[in-house]
Order: sequence, then C-alpha cells, then structure tokens
Amino acid sequence: MRRKRDWKLAITSTPMILIYVMVVFCIVAAIRQPAFISPATLINLCRAGIFTMCFAICEMIVIISGGIDVSFPAVGCVAMYVPLYLYNNDMGPDNALFFFGLAMLIGLVFGILNGVLVSYLKLPPLIATLATSSVASGGLIMLLGTREFTTLPSSLEAVYSVNLLTYVDPNTGFNYPLTALFLVPVILCIVVALVMKYTMLGRGIYAIGGDSNAARIAGFNVRKLQFIAYIFCGVMASATAMIYTTLMHSSTTTALMGEEMIIIAACVVGGCRLTGGHGSVGGTILGVLLITLVQNNLNMLGVPTCWQTFAVGLVLLLGAVLSSVQAKRIEKMGKV
Repeated sequence: MRRKRDWKLAITSTPMILIYVMVVFCIVAAIRQPAFISPATLINLCRAGIFTMCFAICEMIVIISGGIDVSFPAVGCVAMYVPLYLYNNDMGPDNALFFFGLAMLIGLVFGILNGVLVSYLKLPPLIATLATSSVASGGLIMLLGTREFTTLPSSLEAVYSVNLLTYVDPNTGFNYPLTALFLVPVILCIVVALVMKYTMLGRGIYAIGGDSNAARIAGFNVRKLQFIAYIFCGVMASATAMIYTTLMHSSTTTALMGEEMIIIAACVVGGCRLTGGHGSVGGTILGVLLITLVQNNLNMLGVPTCWQTFAVGLVLLLGAVLSSVQAKRIEKMGKV
C-alpha cells in the first residue's frame, strides 16, 4: 500500500507535471511547425536558456534561504556596463579576466549590501532588494549616462568565437553554433546541486529557509548563511551579465531590467516556495526549460509576441498552484 502511494505521489509530482506540460507543448509545436523538431531548435533553446538558467540558480539559493532578490537585474546592468565604460574611455585594459573580475567584484559589493540590509538591519528582503535595485539602476544612469556599447573588445570577441559545436542546416545552409559558454550553467547546476545535497552549507540554507529560529537552535549561523546566499547571487548574477554582453554584443544600462519576474516564475514553477526551505536544482532546471520553451516558441504556434508576457504569467500561476497543491497533498498524506 505504501509503495503504491509513493508511486502515485511520484508520477503526480511537480517535476513530472512540468515534464508532461513540456511534452505536450513540444508535440503541439511540432504539429504546427515541423521544423521545430530539429537540432537547430535545440541549439537555439540552449543558447536562449544560458542567462535564464544562471539567474534562476542564483535566485533559487536566495529563495530557499527564506529571502528574495529582485535587485540582480539592476546589479547585472551595473556589472556589465561599468567594465565596458572604462574600456571605451581608455581607463581599462582589453582583458577578459579584467572584465569578468570587475563585474564579479561589483556583484560582491551589492551582495554584501543586500546581506547587511536583510540579516543585520532586518529589513524585509523584498524591500531591501528593491531599494538596492533602485540605487544601482539610478546611480548608474546618473553617474555614467545611458550610452549603448555595441562593439565588443577583442578579448570578449575571442570568448564569443569559441564554440562547442556548429550545426549546419542542410536545407537552408545556415550555421547554428553552440557557444562554449553553455558549459557555465551546466557546471553551475552540478556544483550547486552537490553543495545543496551533500554539504552542511546546503543543509543550513534549507534550514534557515524552513525555520530560522529552529536553525539557530540547531547551531547554524543564520546571518552568515544569509550573507552567503546574497553574495552568491550578486557575484554569479554579475558574471552572467557579462556573459549576456559577450553573446549579445551589447551593453546598456537597462538591458536586464524586468527579468526578475521571469526568473522568479521559473523558480516557483520548478518547486521553490516563496516561504523558503523548499526547492531543488532539478526542479529549477525544469522550470527554466518550460519558461524558455514558452518564450522562444510561441511564434511557431502562431501566437503574437505581445501575448508572451501573458503566457509567462499563466506559467507562474500554474507553478504557484502546483506548489500549493503538492504541499497540501504531502501534508495530508503525512497525517494518514
């Protein structure tokens, strides 16, 4: 009886439901547009998911810890704009390590700021990170202006030109390269999954998200763990912003603004609870895959692009409902 119950719970879990939805979506897209089933589509999805995946993993850590960070798009804009501003004004070298290093240093500063606001000053995470976002975005425009940089330094161009593979469509002759930067989210997911599952650091982050007082009694340093979560988010979001600049050949003061809702949607759809203490890398990956599929393939279904935001909103609602229903089911089964 117990085995049957566990099997039923597994096949109706949030990850499995996401897989069902994605399979149906892919089948419908393939019927409407046969070209959907091709290596070119897979490569395009992989490229499109690089930024979303990295941002989502960063946000997942913060959400599991019981917080939320809506400042990472603004911090990312600062991190990708300042290095190119310095370079284009002859104040910085043409060196990829310099660009990424400075970006991550900027992310570190803002991560520490968020950590201080949340863990020491006890501000609500949403208010604290909204304030950080406004300071970062407004300060960047006020101090450095709104110039757009569309030419990459040669060192970043060299990074851009490194590909894992290139698919040539036999029908059109178009090339579809898969950048080596795709390895960044792959490695990030593996490392974070191992840390969250097998280390005291990961268990501590889950603990403070579930019940910070109980975690403190159990011996976890709540402030330190909150600091680590926000610093990790700031540093990795800034590195991701430089990847964005490298692949898109563009750096502006507002390029990433508005991305926070899509990223949070991916985390929630993947099983993260905004109350903290719940979430996984595997679920977040599935959430990102679903969001990426919806965002990049609605055109194939004949859906106008103006409906994409509406569709993402529906996906977020679906994720919230699934998360709530699943939590109630588990609680009910635990009482049986």
